[in-house]
Amino acid sequence: MKRRSFVKNVGATSLALTVVPNFAVSGLGHTAPSDKLNIAGIGIGGKGKNNLRNMVGQNIVALCDCDYAYADPVFSEYPKAKKYKDYRIMLEKQKNIDAVVIATPDHTHALIAAPAMELGKHTYLQKPLTHSIWESRYLTKLAEKTGVVTQMGNEGHSSDTVYEVAEVVQSGCLGTIREAHVWTNRPIWRQGMPKPLKEVAVPET
Repeated sequence: MKRRSFVKNVGATSLALTVVPNFAVSGLGHTAPSDKLNIAGIGIGGKGKNNLRNMVGQNIVALCDCDYAYADPVFSEYPKAKKYKDYRIMLEKQKNIDAVVIATPDHTHALIAAPAMELGKHTYLQKPLTHSIWESRYLTKLAEKTGVVTQMGNEGHSSDTVYEVAEVVQSGCLGTIREAHVWTNRPIWRQGMPKPLKEVAVPET
């Protein structure tokens, strides 16, 4: 499988971009450098850090984060990767990027993904995919236009059981689905931040 091939690999905690296993590429049991993806991480201090760690064996060629202090531990893990604070500059200057992994604040996902896709970069986005329905539709059309491979980091909906349920529903064997019930486990696994009791200073970085 060649460098720009793009397949999915489900990890225990994250969904990652990868190529075929090393042993499958060569009879010698190794992956040639030309068969690896050149990946850029955008937003690497939080979830992006975990995404990159699930891409062992690929070339992490660029890292972008507006907060160098927060991202510094990740920079040290990939000393050969070029560092950027502005993804626009990164996309403009670094032409060898095959794919981008975006794990920035939720409302910025589409704004970063669109220019990357327009440049032919395969794109992996953390959830939520976009901030609005319009943005989702726009990225869908953009993916069709450019032919790039895209994926949203929603591991829970990438399991075989979810695909099986979708096939059953879409087959029509259950008739018309008129009602669906959902629930949340948030009382068990609470997320979010409490309301600040006092004003919080803006971080220096």
